[in-house]
Amino acid sequence: MSSLKTIKLYNHGGGPNPPKVAIILEELGIPYESTYPGPSAIKQEPYISLNPNGRLPAIEDPNTGLVLWESGAIVQYLVEQYDKDAKLRYTTFAEKWQQEAWKIFQVSGQGPYFGQLMWFKVFRSEKLPSAVDRYTNEAKRVLGVIDAHLKKTNKPYLVGDKVCFADLMFVTWDHVLPFALGEDDMKDFETNMPHAFAWWQKLEGRESVKKVYADVEKHKAAGAKH
Repeated sequence: MSSLKTIKLYNHGGGPNPPKVAIILEELGIPYESTYPGPSAIKQEPYISLNPNGRLPAIEDPNTGLVLWESGAIVQYLVEQYDKDAKLRYTTFAEKWQQEAWKIFQVSGQGPYFGQLMWFKVFRSEKLPSAVDRYTNEAKRVLGVIDAHLKKTNKPYLVGDKVCFADLMFVTWDHVLPFALGEDDMKDFETNMPHAFAWWQKLEGRESVKKVYADVEKHKAAGAKH
């Protein structure tokens, strides 16, 4: 895709949602550059005109003139616009809708529950044990849904034998699991949900994922020097 103009990705160095988009860009070989507006900049103009929610990510695509926000919408757009060879998507009827179901489960289930777990367990100074317990259990439930599905289908990925964008959308929130769950619960995840654990490890090992997280670490290191 060397003839494409470079997409601008509004990114930041810590949260899971911008890397979710970056992984898809890497997988499809779409040229992009990240820009890192600070936490105050995303709440005011000019960024608020790009994303009225005042959150990250957003993209500006000079190839189509589209400005888009919400990571799930951006992933869907990138796949529909640029994945002409169906590398990351299924086009057959049933599989197409199954990948849609898993996409929605990620944005409505995994992301919110894992995010709340991180907030109450890691970031909030005043701990609320009932909230930590609730969101720990919900995170485990989400993982259990995936584990049971993979066990039942005996397939390596959510929809079939090949990875699709829906699989990859889960990676960045799963990436925070060691921080969110802690050592004991991670051991429980590996032991009692082996299908979901193996699926996660396969996804973490993809070159696109390793590249994106190497870039995250570079950005963090550069910021620490200033």
